[in-house]
This record gives sequence, structure tokens and C-alpha cells, in this order.
Amino acid sequence: MKCRVRFEGCADAHPVVELPIHSNLSEHLNVQNSPLLFGCRTGICGTCIVNVEGDIPPPSSDELDTLDIVAPRDPRARLACQLDLTCDIAISPR
Repeated sequence: MKCRVRFEGCADAHPVVELPIHSNLSEHLNVQNSPLLFGCRTGICGTCIVNVEGDIPPPSSDELDTLDIVAPRDPRARLACQLDLTCDIAISPR
């Protein structure tokens, strides 16, 4: 099964990529000239913050700690490096 990830508002991006379910988005985008910026890739720097539309699992407690600093009270904000792809989503930079 695959998940479709649609990039909105990202320059030089493929508008849609298909990845196997539970894929690591940051690893895939690292290989293909990422339209998103990534820093630490462990969920602590906040460099890869994006808005996500789609029904994905909630953030881990570590991701929540970072989101509380970089995007307090924004339920659409997520760290792209921490996403668990379980369904089709749309991502846009913040």
C-alpha cells in the first residue's frame, strides 16, 4: 500500500510523490533534492516544520515538545522528519 504526499507551495518540487506506508519522508526527500528544509532529522531543531492536511497519527511526546516551541497551539503544524505516513496527505511550508 502507498501513501500520496502532495506538496503545496514548494518550489522545484514534484507535486506528488508516492511512498510505501510508514515511510520516512525525510529519507526519501534527502535522496531527491528536497523541497523542504531538514536540519537534525531527529525532531528537535524545528527546521522542517510544515502544515499537514490529512489524517495521520498524532505527534510523539518528543515532537510535541518541539512543536510547543516553534508552533504553539497550531494543530496542523508537524515536523516533516517525524511524520508517520499512513494515508494521503498534503504538505505546505510554514
